[in-house]
Amino acid sequence: MSTTQDSSAGTASTGSLSSEATVDLFSQYVVPNYGRYPINLVRGEGSQVWDAEGKQYLDFFPGWGCNLLGHCPDLVVKAVQEQVAQLIHVPNSWHMQSQGQWAKMLSDRSFGGQAFFCNSGTEANEAAIKLARLHSSADRYKIITFQGGFHGRTYGATSATAQPKYHEGIGPLMAGFVYAPFGDLEAVKAAVDEQTCAIMIEPVQGEGGVRIPPEGFLQGLRAIADENNLLLIFDEVQTGCGRTGHWFGYQHFDVTPDIMTLAKSICGGIAGGALLTTAEIAPSLRPGMHAATFGGNPIAARAGIAALEMIERDNLLENVAVLSEIFKQRLTTLQEECDFIKEVRVIGMMIGLELTIDGGPFVKACMEQGLLINCTQGNVIRFLPAMNLTEAEAHQGCDILAEVMKQANNAE
Repeated sequence: MSTTQDSSAGTASTGSLSSEATVDLFSQYVVPNYGRYPINLVRGEGSQVWDAEGKQYLDFFPGWGCNLLGHCPDLVVKAVQEQVAQLIHVPNSWHMQSQGQWAKMLSDRSFGGQAFFCNSGTEANEAAIKLARLHSSADRYKIITFQGGFHGRTYGATSATAQPKYHEGIGPLMAGFVYAPFGDLEAVKAAVDEQTCAIMIEPVQGEGGVRIPPEGFLQGLRAIADENNLLLIFDEVQTGCGRTGHWFGYQHFDVTPDIMTLAKSICGGIAGGALLTTAEIAPSLRPGMHAATFGGNPIAARAGIAALEMIERDNLLENVAVLSEIFKQRLTTLQEECDFIKEVRVIGMMIGLELTIDGGPFVKACMEQGLLINCTQGNVIRFLPAMNLTEAEAHQGCDILAEVMKQANNAE
């Protein structure tokens, strides 16, 4: 896999700088706030990408989860190309048919209600925080969130993120967030007081390590919210739009939130985000209280519609069920062969392998073998593959991972 060359992806055909030259360019002119690998990616198709030197990679972490339909999905590409030639941007002081249609499609596939559009997950979560407070009385402002959760990089979303490593050096944080242990209903009950207005949680923690909630936990949160007149907010930035095998993660657990936030894959790789809420709660986000200049713009709306249509056209929810079983089987077998694999966690196309050792070296070793993966929390290997990954590609990636991990296991 790693030795495959594609002349159409090389520097001569694309005019791309070499990877080395691109790294030099970044070192001079780009803020170094990301840990980047020394590769210049120039082209993608499906679950395959190529660098400037023509090396091909199988991408199990496309776009940090944004490319749920792989690289350059045909319907999304066509919709964006058509829209760019017609109308690129107009403000939300006007109506746009595509935005209304997109909102209806999301509403029909979820719990109904209405949508607010923005550009990213952190923006969607900022809107949810603001809506929760606006919908409550003035003295109710606290929101319970969960240890290991991740809600974004802006100050409100960072304050909602109960991970101290993201708080270092940027205090004081925004007031009003109370952190509870993930999976502990008694702790949540104890955290509720007369100033609490909402509970906010990822149905499955993504950056936290693909942590699936214990049985009955989300149902218990719904009951606590109902008993105390709180809003239940589900951050589905990573779980939404089909990744888990249902349209939305909450549909796995038979629990319906009052507010749901979406982003990442919602536009098939184009920047976009959304908040969905009920028609009863939506008016609290009244004119003048919140906005997003580019939110729901014509390009994002057309891309969002096309992404939903492509999932249905290609029966990708059904494909996720097939692929999920392949990953469960392959990785469970690998766990039996490698002493350092502590747990395998799979829900649709969210896949985590918790290790007892550092996972970083495996990311590098797999990359050298032509497989792109991620490590989160230091010891959880994470895959967020495309829904239209083929069965052959799933096995191919598992073969590469197995070879790398078995070598490490034998070395021990």
